[in-house]
Amino acid sequence: MNISIVKYNAGNTQSVAFALDRLGIRYLITDVPEEIQRADKVIFPGVGEASSTMKYLRDKKLDNVIVNLKQPVLGICLGMQLLCRHSDENNTTCLGVFDESVQKFTPTSQYKVPHTGWNSLTSVNGWVDPFLQNQLVYFVHSYYVPVNRFTTATTEYTVPFSAAMKKNNFYAVQFHPEKSAGTGEKILKIFLSSSV
Repeated sequence: MNISIVKYNAGNTQSVAFALDRLGIRYLITDVPEEIQRADKVIFPGVGEASSTMKYLRDKKLDNVIVNLKQPVLGICLGMQLLCRHSDENNTTCLGVFDESVQKFTPTSQYKVPHTGWNSLTSVNGWVDPFLQNQLVYFVHSYYVPVNRFTTATTEYTVPFSAAMKKNNFYAVQFHPEKSAGTGEKILKIFLSSSV
């Protein structure tokens, strides 16, 4: 299987690479449009800031490449947010695969921002298999996608939000499967399996 990890001068490409190494999966880290288009599956990782990342994607012509991919694509954390229409982070126009707007958490005396740590998945349906109901996964983020028609799993931190989404061949998770121990490994296996 030919796996491409999208390189965009940010992101957690090495963490994702290490996770695939542990699974014995071969991959290519690349920002070359033709290599991404040829892949059987694409992972769009994420750690970083929305506007500078979108600038890099546009400069490399990867914005049009990503939205037109027909093979399975997995967006992780910032990757998930950039697949949405707009982010409140520096008022950024994103890729628009999911017609949703990314919002910033409002800190409270009980909830600090960023949201960092282990939280459970609830309301699980769709591609994130039901066995993940109430399983703990690892989050690091200040922005979130509200629950919407594409949501396949939720988590609550100040408000309920989308922990996972799916639309056609686009899959997305707000948490970091590559840092979520056995549960994250199962999620990567689900995505990488031939059934997805």
